Amino acid sequence: MSRPSTHLHQGAPPPPAGASDWHHWSAAWTRHVPLLTGRTDLTVLVAPGAAGDAPECFYPRLNRIEVDATFIAERPDVTDPAKARHKRLVPTGYGLLVHGAAHAAHSRWATPPGTLPILADVAAMLEESRAEGRQRDRRRGDRRWLRHVVTTLIAPDDAAVDDAWHAGQLAALLLARVDARIVTSKDVRPVRAAVTGILGRKRLRQLRDIWREAHICDDTDADTMIDLARRWCQVLGIDPDQQYVTPVPDAGLFPGRLAAALVDYLAVAGGLTPGEYGAALLAHRHSPPAEWDRRDPTEQEHRAARDLAHRLRQARTRHPEPGRRPSAIPPGRLRTRHAITADAQTSAGQPPTAAPWQQRAPLPPEKPRLHLAILVDLSGSMDRYTEAMSSAAWIFAHAARRADATTTTIGFGDRTTILVPPRTYPRQVLHMRTDFATATFPEAVKVADQLLDLRHGRTLRMLAVVSDGYLDDIPAGQRLVTTLHRAGCAVLWLHPADPPTAGEPTDPDQIWGNTFLHTTTLTVTDPVEAITAIADAAVTALAQA
Repeated sequence: MSRPSTHLHQGAPPPPAGASDWHHWSAAWTRHVPLLTGRTDLTVLVAPGAAGDAPECFYPRLNRIEVDATFIAERPDVTDPAKARHKRLVPTGYGLLVHGAAHAAHSRWATPPGTLPILADVAAMLEESRAEGRQRDRRRGDRRWLRHVVTTLIAPDDAAVDDAWHAGQLAALLLARVDARIVTSKDVRPVRAAVTGILGRKRLRQLRDIWREAHICDDTDADTMIDLARRWCQVLGIDPDQQYVTPVPDAGLFPGRLAAALVDYLAVAGGLTPGEYGAALLAHRHSPPAEWDRRDPTEQEHRAARDLAHRLRQARTRHPEPGRRPSAIPPGRLRTRHAITADAQTSAGQPPTAAPWQQRAPLPPEKPRLHLAILVDLSGSMDRYTEAMSSAAWIFAHAARRADATTTTIGFGDRTTILVPPRTYPRQVLHMRTDFATATFPEAVKVADQLLDLRHGRTLRMLAVVSDGYLDDIPAGQRLVTTLHRAGCAVLWLHPADPPTAGEPTDPDQIWGNTFLHTTTLTVTDPVEAITAIADAAVTALAQA
C-alpha cells in the first residue's frame, strides 16, 4: 500500500544494497537537484530498495532524497543520467526525483511533538498536493513529470473499502491534485463520482475548502497544517481525540465503487483497459514463487480431466424432454384425424371439441456458465493435501476448457498465490508448498471474487475451500463468506478429518476445525476425497441449474 506519510521521513534509513551499481545515477542527480529545488545542501541516493517501502522518500534530517531504482529501469545502463535527454527515457523515475525535490523545497515543516498519529497522517496526505502545487508554480515544466509519477505514488489499496475515511483519502490524493494543477478534472471524473457517492456533495465541498487552504499555507507553518488535519477528521465524522490512529480497512468487506474508480483511473493513465490493468496487478502481486516445482501431467490426470469435462458437459446440456399438448389453433403439427373430427363436429352444428394441432412446450433456457474458485489452505497442517490439490488445479482447468466453464485455483498461507488463473490451461502441473500461517484467507476470497465476479448473478458461481479451518481473522473471513452466500454464490468447505500435528503453535483467535456459517461443510479423510467432492458438487449444481 502506498501511504503518503512514507514519502517524507524524519528518521535515518538503513543503507540499501546495490547502491554501488547506481552510483553514477546518484552522482548525476545530486548535481542536478539544485536546479529542481534551489538548495545546494541536498544529496540523491538511487539504489534498488532505496526509500524504504515507498518508490521515493525525502529525509529532511539527512537532506537526502532516495529513489528506488526498480522504478527507473532494470539496469543502470539504460541511459546516461548526466544528459538532459535521459528524463524522456525514464519519465517515471525522473518524476519520482521531481516529487522528492518538491518535498525538499516546500515541505519545510515538521510534525509538532505530541501530535496524534491520525492528524499527522492527514497532514501528510494534504502535503502531497500542496508540495507538488508549489513545485509547479515555481517550475511550470515539472508538471509533465509529476503527472507521470501520480500513478506510482497511488495504489488500489488506497481505496480498499467504501467508507468515509478512504473516500477522503482518495480525494486528498487525487482530487486535490486537480486544484494543484497536476492532473485535470477530466482525468479524475470517475473518481470524483465515486467519492461524491460516498461522502455527498456537501462534505466533499468542505474537504475541498480544507485542501485549498493547505495549498496556500506557508512552507514552514506546521500548526496550520495540523489544524487543517483536525478539521478534515471532523468533516469525516472522526474524533481524533478518540480515534488516535489512522483507520484501517475492514478485512471483512469487499472492495467497492472507490476501488473500481481508482482502477479505471490507473488503467487509463497506463494506457490499458481496467481488465488488463487488474490482470497485470494480480500477476505482479500473486504469481507463484519461482521455487515451486513443475512436472508434466500423468496419463491418469489427462483421463481425469476428460472424464470431468464429460460429466460437466452432460450436466450442462441435459434437459427434460419438452412436453406435448393439444391445441385448437396453430402453430404446431397438424393431427389429421383430429382435424377431420373437428370438421365433422362443425358440419353437424356442434361446438368442435377436437384439437387438430399438437404443440411442444418451449425448451428451457440455456444453463448458466459455471464459475468455480478453489481455495487451498497452505498452512503446515495441510501439507499432505498440497500434492493432490496441485494435481486437481490442472485437472479442473483443462476440464473447464472442454466444458465451457471457468475455474481458478488459489493458495493462501503467508501470501496469496494464484496457482491457475481463469481461462488459462497450464501445460505442466505446478506443485504448491505449505507455509507457516494462514493470514491471507480474506485476501484470497477477494482475489477469487475479482477473478470470477462471484458476487454477481450472471453465472452459476461456486467457491470451494479446502482447509482445516485453523485460520487467522476468522470474523473477517466469515463476513466475506456470508456476503457471497447472500449474493447467491454457493460455498463448499472441505475439512480434513485429522487435527493439527502436536506442538503446532496456536493462537486464541484461531480455532481448529472452525465451521463457517452459510457454507456446505464436509469432512474428508483423504485428498482424493476432497477432489471428488468438489467435482460432484460442481456437476450437481449444473444439473440442478
